[in-house]
Amino acid sequence: MSSLAIALGANLGDPAATLVAVRPLLSEAVGAWLAHGEGPADGAWPLRQHWSPLFMTAPVGGPPGQPKYLNAVLLLERDAAVPDLPPWPAPEALLGRLLELERRFGRERRERWGPRSLDLDLLWCGGLCCRSPELVLPHPRLGERTFVLAPLAAIDPHRPLPGEDVSVAERLAALLARPGEIPPERLPGRAGWPEGP
Repeated sequence: MSSLAIALGANLGDPAATLVAVRPLLSEAVGAWLAHGEGPADGAWPLRQHWSPLFMTAPVGGPPGQPKYLNAVLLLERDAAVPDLPPWPAPEALLGRLLELERRFGRERRERWGPRSLDLDLLWCGGLCCRSPELVLPHPRLGERTFVLAPLAAIDPHRPLPGEDVSVAERLAALLARPGEIPPERLPGRAGWPEGP
């Protein structure tokens, strides 16, 4: 796979302001990660960035009474027409940059699936499969979360889930057909986040 994806979420403070503020910083963090890998000789990775619209979603798991979340996805695709691209750099290094951004925005890990000021999850990194205490790729709950699948489907509904024959839209539809499932609400674009319906 010639892509990687990062999920963004927040439900404390002003989530919209947080996601708008972290957006350029996330692009910079990915660029810095790529610059430290064994990239093209000229240092310029041929990449396309795709940002999903923002979605308002119901909390999943965690303590009762949490505020709703704002969620989005950043999808990066390498230009398949460019020959002999090196592999992606080590995803653990990117994870470190994501965790640092979370800390900058006040993230505190107190309870599993608890409310958070910012959550950044690496969903996949090329075709890499890894399982360590720090990082599991592809993300183990990627196909179970409408708050991730809805933003991905807004970017590319026909994209297959990593390692599967089912598309993002097909998996999302199956999850939304479950009794009691609350569909994510796609929000209009705004200053700093122009993607919308």
